[in-house]
Formats: sequence, C-alpha cells, structure tokens
Amino acid sequence: MPHNVGVKNALENMKEVLALYKKVIGNYRPLLDGERYITDKEVAQILKVSRRTLQEYRNDGVLPYILLGGKVLYRESDLERVLESCYHPAFKR
Repeated sequence: MPHNVGVKNALENMKEVLALYKKVIGNYRPLLDGERYITDKEVAQILKVSRRTLQEYRNDGVLPYILLGGKVLYRESDLERVLESCYHPAFKR
C-alpha cells in the first residue's frame, strides 16, 4: 500500500507542475523586434479598467495603440512610459 500512495502523490505533483507549465506558456508573449505587444483585454486586466475606458484613453490620445485588422494592440514599452509620466512621487510636509 505505501508504494501506491507514493505513486499517487507523484502523479498529483506532476499534474500540478503541468498546470503551472500551461499557465506560464499561456501567458508567454514572444518579443517582436525587442518589443512585446499586449491586447486590449490584457491591458484592461492589468490596469484594472474596463475596455470601454481604454477606448476613451485611445480617443483622448492618452494611450498610443496599434489597430491591426480590427484588433487593438499596445506596446508594453508605451504603457510603461505612460504610467511613468503619470507617476506622482511622495512628499513630506
């Protein structure tokens, strides 16, 4: 019996590793000429805003974007630059 328990635990561990692997691979975005491109759905999740709010940011010229075949993409470096420009450092009184 103890041998069966060890095999069962090993199989469960392998399933957990496989699930983690699939999650990592699913989130992988290859570089294209040194740049990562992110979909509007992913950006909305990252920024914790709606896709409609992203549309307003695009319309107002807040966020640069690429429109390719009806799909909106954002450069990761552009998002970082916009976030840095909106940063307000702490100050003492």
